[in-house]
Amino acid sequence: MTERTDSFDIGRLRLTSGEGRRLELATSLGRFHFGQDEYDVTPLLVPVVLDVSKMTGAGLALRLRFDAALVGPCMRCLGPAAPSFSVDVREVNQPGGGEELQSPYLDPKDQLDLAAWARDAYVLALPQTLLCRPDCAGLCPDCGADLNADPDHAHEREPDPRWAALRQLKLD
Repeated sequence: MTERTDSFDIGRLRLTSGEGRRLELATSLGRFHFGQDEYDVTPLLVPVVLDVSKMTGAGLALRLRFDAALVGPCMRCLGPAAPSFSVDVREVNQPGGGEELQSPYLDPKDQLDLAAWARDAYVLALPQTLLCRPDCAGLCPDCGADLNADPDHAHEREPDPRWAALRQLKLD
């Protein structure tokens, strides 16, 4: 198994212009909080593939790829959920190229904050609602029954109070 690497010294690769390397590393993404619920990332140490390429003018092109699942309660039915998400992101760091060409994850000494980059990229890959399955029906709003387990679940509707006066009419 690959050893945990939260930061990586890219300068030690000693890349020349046009040269690149593919590295297999592992990092922890930590726990995520959505509202009152906590979600764990599995695996605990996420294997990542980092591609580093040296550009002309001391610039770097970086690519990070990994897959990880988020384990916790479904936001609709509150059952167990473990959806998996893939991340494939790129960063460019070109000194003197302006703010848009400066990576916030790479310091001037070519130290890459791998854990922060992976966590930020993973957050951006997450949907707004985490579900146990894409077609999760959720819970009944009246009684809280799991609509996934009983799709035919129904309640008799209360009559509309605006028609209450008509029920008092006596027709012979």
